[in-house]
Amino acid sequence: MIIGLVTAIAASACYGTGSVLQAVGSRKSARREAAKASGGTVTQHGGPSLSSTAKAAVTWEFMVGTVLDFIGFGLGALAARLLPLFLSQTVISANLVVTAVLSVKLLNIRLTRPEWASIGVVCSALVLLATAAGPEGSGHTPIDTHWWLLVASVVIIGGGTLLVRWLGGRAAILAGLLSGLGFGALGVGVRVLNGVDPFHLPSLLGDPALYAILVAGIGGMYLHTVALQIGSVNGATAALVVGETVVPGILGVLWLGDSSRPGFAWMAILGFVVAVAGAVAVAWFGEPESASPDGDQDPGSECAVPVGHGSTPTTGSGTEPTSETLPEGSSRNAAV
Repeated sequence: MIIGLVTAIAASACYGTGSVLQAVGSRKSARREAAKASGGTVTQHGGPSLSSTAKAAVTWEFMVGTVLDFIGFGLGALAARLLPLFLSQTVISANLVVTAVLSVKLLNIRLTRPEWASIGVVCSALVLLATAAGPEGSGHTPIDTHWWLLVASVVIIGGGTLLVRWLGGRAAILAGLLSGLGFGALGVGVRVLNGVDPFHLPSLLGDPALYAILVAGIGGMYLHTVALQIGSVNGATAALVVGETVVPGILGVLWLGDSSRPGFAWMAILGFVVAVAGAVAVAWFGEPESASPDGDQDPGSECAVPVGHGSTPTTGSGTEPTSETLPEGSSRNAAV
């Protein structure tokens, strides 16, 4: 249990740091594209094009963030094998707390008192969960259910990508939620994967859960990148928290046999609900203020970030173009 908790906390730290670095890289890339006013940077619905998303992914900040994501994935996969999913996924999803704190330094976002209080609520809820958690289930399931997991992953990522591209600039929260569902499917797939313990390569390669992990992981990273490009980092990550935590936690109890300690079921349920609510509150109260009506920014703020889940254009600083100076028709949805 202790090793699993330490592993999950380390994964959370990697994911949280990676999210902020990816947000920095996405924002820089979006501003460069806006300055160039080059065609093909947005879809007809106002969302980022595949080419603009690819350009965001080659900034050094984004690449370092992606490396941290892969490290976090490995640590999270180990945690999913050592802990009940309702505990491992919730601890990992607490990366929103890391994201919010690091945003103070890297994105010049100031945390409010309600946001600090929400962070405290999340930490307290994680203590409740760790206290109440019992042994994880076996994870042994019929192969048919692995096929269903693969189908669900393809539908979530494939259908979700089409829907997000159709909605364009209005899809920030949806993209975050779908990426969370993808990462949740990844966690479930890791838990049920055959051929791991003991290691048996033919069983591993023949398990549909392996391909569900690949589809859900890669697709989840893409949708999270899109969410960062068109919405705030806290808002996108909060939606991801809900998708990544709630569904896997429920599946772990109903399908995989995860359980709490005898007599502590109420504490596990309370901790789970409070942790998710607190994580969402971090994003809700942490939505940065927009620029003032006269176009001036808050003192000490590097940029004004989208309010209302990406509905308000961002403004730049220094020599970078502001929302007032962007060429007509260019992208105004720089990520936070």
